[in-house]
Amino acid sequence: RGGSLGRRIARRAAWFAAIAAVWGLVLLTGFVAVMAVGLPDIDAALAETRRPGIAVLAADGAAVANFGEVYGAYVPPDELPPALIDAVVSIEDRRFYDHFGIDPWGLLRAAIANARAGRVAQGGSTLTQQIAKNVFLTPARTLRRKVQEALLAVWLELRYSKEALLGIYLNRVYLGAGCYGVEAAARRYFGKSARRLELAEAAILAGLPKAPSRYAPTRDPRAARARAAVVLDAMVAAGRLDPARAAAAKTAPVSPPGGANGGGARYFADWVADRVGDFAGPPRDDLVVRTTLDPAAQAAAEAAARAGAAGHGGQAALVAMSPDGAVRAMVGGVSYAKSQFNRAAQARRQAGSTFKLAVFAAGLAQGYGPDSVFDDSPVSVDGWTPRNYGGVYRGRISLEEALAHSSNSVAVRLGERVGRGAVRDMARRLGFSGPLPDGPSLALGAGEVTLLELTGAYAVPANGGQGAIPHAILEIRDRSGAVLYRRAGSGSGRVLSAAAARGLDRMLRAAVARGTGRAAALDDAPAAGKTGTSQESRDAWFVGYRPGLVAGVWVGHDDSRPMDGVTGGGAPAAIWRDFMSRYSP
Repeated sequence: RGGSLGRRIARRAAWFAAIAAVWGLVLLTGFVAVMAVGLPDIDAALAETRRPGIAVLAADGAAVANFGEVYGAYVPPDELPPALIDAVVSIEDRRFYDHFGIDPWGLLRAAIANARAGRVAQGGSTLTQQIAKNVFLTPARTLRRKVQEALLAVWLELRYSKEALLGIYLNRVYLGAGCYGVEAAARRYFGKSARRLELAEAAILAGLPKAPSRYAPTRDPRAARARAAVVLDAMVAAGRLDPARAAAAKTAPVSPPGGANGGGARYFADWVADRVGDFAGPPRDDLVVRTTLDPAAQAAAEAAARAGAAGHGGQAALVAMSPDGAVRAMVGGVSYAKSQFNRAAQARRQAGSTFKLAVFAAGLAQGYGPDSVFDDSPVSVDGWTPRNYGGVYRGRISLEEALAHSSNSVAVRLGERVGRGAVRDMARRLGFSGPLPDGPSLALGAGEVTLLELTGAYAVPANGGQGAIPHAILEIRDRSGAVLYRRAGSGSGRVLSAAAARGLDRMLRAAVARGTGRAAALDDAPAAGKTGTSQESRDAWFVGYRPGLVAGVWVGHDDSRPMDGVTGGGAPAAIWRDFMSRYSP
């Protein structure tokens, strides 16, 4: 009897257990179904579009700046360095190859660690869960989102191979500085493809997902290296790296971050980004723009401009280009962080005596030469009587001496003799695009110019008389590598005859050798150029060239207040010489 009662109780318990299991399964199925409502379409999410980005590269391929959300070209995991794969798996999901999307052991380990710490010290999310969360779901911290994350992770594991999942993660993960994916980040931070990363660089990238903004090497190199050390230790603990190699990688040099050549390169990058649409139309995909920038020239320009500006307390701008107009360096101000206004390309200021280039070029074009003699004495035109600097007049002098010593009286006489229309026409051919005055003050630079176009004008005598169009964009490609634009052709044709260009070059050399530009003379190369100072020393300029390189410098104040005793032959010429001494093409 007792046995019969026991069997009845067991059968009844089994029956209730079966009913509970059925209802449990029903409830679980219903719960999963409810949680699954609103899950995104995986294919659509993977193909989701976003605002195109622009990556600006220097001439040597080094990263200069990124604009917008930049995704690198897709790189399959089997083309990436094994060290990068090992670093990511070791620090983010050591059991990646063993779990089914959710790692129970990882969750248990994280729960124990968090309980001991009394706070959330570890996360238990797998790489697959991170893909689900970051690619397909919102960052909302709710139970529904966590359940959906788990469901998606399991579904992703069923649908994709481990290698495919790694590819999705590595090419979509956010790694700071607007970069998504290891290819974009490698080019941004190290100026190279992710395929060529060294161990130390791979560890830096693998450490970024935890806190991309905090550990970005462009923001805090020390924090980036400290985080990389944690990654290297994790690789050793996971058995994926020899301790000796890890120790060596912790002190190994890495390629300098893309922005390490100074904030000043952002002036150049902004100028380039504003012009991309003119060549490739409105961007519909990520674009990679290769430019003419020389990082060594840029670094030298920034150093020279900062040092020179510190001496007079104002602003400084510098543009350097090859004689054909290819811009090698651009500094738009002493601090991009404080002011993004580009004084090299956007500011229009009175050119002062640097504009005499157009006056003397017009004279040479009409048959005058460096040895033509003019009267350097007070002159009056339409009731206007300009004065030479310091009230010094030299009597009968050649045009060469007049330009060398920046004679205002001879410049006005020459301008009136060849005609103001001829001077304006020559200025346009040289590249001056702004409004030019009609009166006799035209000859003394009363018109406003940008440093960029002024430097481009001085490239004409530097290259034998050919027009030089300042330019920076060499090639534009889309994300797939297709070429959308590639620079072809040259400048605007001949502006001066070869003979006239030689004559102008001789006169500009004299200005540096024994005239107002003596402070710009170089020890290792011949130099030519011209000083300029606007009324009351509001603007001071020096523009000139050495073999293979043309550069212009402006110093002044943004509010155009006068500078105390600063002339073109002072701070600008000194900055120009400093730059040319630091860098030679």
